[in-house]
Amino acid sequence: MDQINTQTEPEVAQKAPKRIKADVLVIGAGSGGLSVAAGAVQMGADVVLLEGHKMGGDCLNYGCVPSKALIAAAKKAQAMRSGKSFGVKPVTPQVDYATAKDHVHKVIDTIAPVDSQERFEGLGVKVIREYGRFISKTEVQAGDTVIEARRIVVATGSSPFVPPIDGLDEVEVHTNETIFDLREKPEHLLIVGGGPIGMEMAQAHIRLGSKVTVIEGQKALGKDDPELASVVLDRLRAEGVEIVEDALAERVSATAGVTVHTSEGDFSGSHLLMAVGRKINLERLDLEKGGIAYNRGGLKVGDDLRSVSNKKVYAVGDAAGRYQFTHVAGYHAGVVIKSMLFGLPSKAREDHIPWATYTDPELAQVGLTEDQARKKYGPSLSVVRFAYDENDRAIAEGKTEGLVKVMVVRGKPVGASIVGAQAGELIGIWAMAIANGLKMTALSNTVLPYPTLMEVNKRAAGAYLGPKIFDSTMVKRIVGFVQKRIP
Repeated sequence: MDQINTQTEPEVAQKAPKRIKADVLVIGAGSGGLSVAAGAVQMGADVVLLEGHKMGGDCLNYGCVPSKALIAAAKKAQAMRSGKSFGVKPVTPQVDYATAKDHVHKVIDTIAPVDSQERFEGLGVKVIREYGRFISKTEVQAGDTVIEARRIVVATGSSPFVPPIDGLDEVEVHTNETIFDLREKPEHLLIVGGGPIGMEMAQAHIRLGSKVTVIEGQKALGKDDPELASVVLDRLRAEGVEIVEDALAERVSATAGVTVHTSEGDFSGSHLLMAVGRKINLERLDLEKGGIAYNRGGLKVGDDLRSVSNKKVYAVGDAAGRYQFTHVAGYHAGVVIKSMLFGLPSKAREDHIPWATYTDPELAQVGLTEDQARKKYGPSLSVVRFAYDENDRAIAEGKTEGLVKVMVVRGKPVGASIVGAQAGELIGIWAMAIANGLKMTALSNTVLPYPTLMEVNKRAAGAYLGPKIFDSTMVKRIVGFVQKRIP
């Protein structure tokens, strides 16, 4: 009988962690973290950047970039179906779904070097490819390294939220982190969630040849102006997307592929995409050891994006608990750099933040919606609008479906909503106006090339100013007086 060796191996003494110091420590290499690191190091600060997963974060790898690349592929397919009115015979496109996904990954690979470890090390940033966790108010451990920093920026972003629906563990569940790696075209894609991600993926997949059902517990695109959102929803339904609203997902089963059981009935398909929201990535940070107050929405910070409980710590992007947009993270970076590096007062605003949903037609918003503006300003509010079907460029290109709506108080825009072609581009002029306190006259005085879609914005400004000029009795009296005296 063999003798069992009961002796244990001698304990290996734990190696003391390496210790380094930095002016600025950035936790997370997504949009916000990379912007902070790049800006700070180029201004002379000693910067350490931590990333335990992929450089570029969610936007590059799972969000903005791959979704827009897939949408672009879907637009190519749709163009082949929709040329009849232009004298081009419509044909049914032969879609190679796997090749469309190759395009997605080629786009990611093309952009990735801008966010790469090599580029940031070339700038002078010390990059450590480990997750970080606080061990004190001024120290963070990442792997075998402890970093002591004068200022620490939490830029950990967010991840897809998968709600605890009964039966989800019985089926394969896709999120935006996995759907872009799917090589086989879904025969029938079920999407739980009717927000921007859900609606963008719905239209992309219907155009690429899948059947699509969107299941939304409340109202689809519910955070946008309902009048404008309805234009997008009507288009998606016309293209074949089934949109079921006020249908709370109660249970999921592996029946007939996958079935979502809701308060409005059961819906079966071949694949399931969950697109119900995001959760902030805080679980690895040990924030309590850093003396950092937080909740499910992110770190508790002031308008200066500084922790309310540890003044050495800032948060940017999703971790700051505000708008969850890539461009907001970049904006936040500028706010905290001004404070950290120059010691100047700096606060983040939200009234000038635009956003867009990249469906066709696109849907964009900045500032207050009509409903929000009416509640805040009451009778002081003027709402002006201009339709795409009165724009010559839109008419020429057959893109007349759309509307610009601007909320104006005392001559200044306080919000703008756009639905239509290139709405995500056109909203920029209103974001600039609100950010800089410009009046409607600034837009009406601007000369634009003809014919462009941008003219819808100028015409909206004209719709506000026109009645004040042409319907004014005083103006008419002045003109009459001058005309009688001109030789």
